[in-house]
Amino acid sequence: MEVHNFSEQIIRWYRQHKRDLPWRDTQDPYTIWLSEIILQQTRVKQGLPYFYRFIEAFPTVLDLAKAEEQEVLRLWQGLGYYSRARNLHSCAQTIVSDYQAKFPQTYNELIKLKGVGAYTAAAIASFAYNETVAVVDGNVYRVLSRVFGVKEDILSSKGQKKFQQLANTLVPEGLAGEYNQAIMEFGALQCTPKSPACLLCPVNQLCYAYQHNRQHELPVKIKKVKVKKRYFSYIVLRRGNFLYMKKRSGKDIWHGLYDFYLVENKHVIDGLENIDDFLVTEVMTNTNPTVEMSALYKHQLTHQQLEVRFFTLNMEKGSLADSLLTEKGLSVYSIEEVKGLPKPILIDKYLSEVIF
Repeated sequence: MEVHNFSEQIIRWYRQHKRDLPWRDTQDPYTIWLSEIILQQTRVKQGLPYFYRFIEAFPTVLDLAKAEEQEVLRLWQGLGYYSRARNLHSCAQTIVSDYQAKFPQTYNELIKLKGVGAYTAAAIASFAYNETVAVVDGNVYRVLSRVFGVKEDILSSKGQKKFQQLANTLVPEGLAGEYNQAIMEFGALQCTPKSPACLLCPVNQLCYAYQHNRQHELPVKIKKVKVKKRYFSYIVLRRGNFLYMKKRSGKDIWHGLYDFYLVENKHVIDGLENIDDFLVTEVMTNTNPTVEMSALYKHQLTHQQLEVRFFTLNMEKGSLADSLLTEKGLSVYSIEEVKGLPKPILIDKYLSEVIF
């Protein structure tokens, strides 16, 4: 296949079919970086409102760097992968402190930044500074695998190296930014995972998968994600218009977000009497609460499947020792304060349906 012919046709297709997106037609590295971090593992339709929200709240990298982490996490709420939000905030602070609020201008410097991997560094370097470096994301893997008949596993180090080498040969000098945008857009709109529009494809005569009817087989992705099932019982302590919540810490999911007192079980719990926990016993003994049990919530994460019940304990009388609540990491918040806390989407869903 003529390499230049492929690149030219992809760019030509892009100029006719590209979507009008706010991070296109700009060379502002902050805008590009922000969009790329938000869109990692997030579809454009889902990520677009978050992009506008962040740009409005933090128009510049300096504004983002000066923000409180809690504010950043609250705006990120619902996107998942909260380590990306924390890295985003940390990276902004580094750019301000170490680079005088100006982004590095080369791939080799950009990749040193926290949370900036090979893909994001290449995107910023090519889109903002037109450096001749190839962007390789899921869309690019799919296009290259199908068009060039590459059968290496895209999750293997050998496969990723081969795809990167191939991608680098395709970037036209002086048009790196436009070409990288083009091939990603081509994968998103034309060479889609299912039912690609092959009959209308400008490179179908060059495409290995189309010529051999192997679109459904490529790209090769061998590794399977092992999903762990977990069973949560949330104890929602409520006293009038006040709730007891805690900030999650440690290395588990949702680090830095707020949830309720949690008892993890080995199976689904269908009644509070089946929960053997000291705090629960103390609440039941000392405050004589009314108890409300929620329906079963199922929540899917990338590597985990959660089955969750919420037990709301309305404490009208009695009291609990402050030392016990402090030991469990619980603090009291008004309903209005709870609305402003960064929370996992599961907690926010429960609050919206039952409390707010």
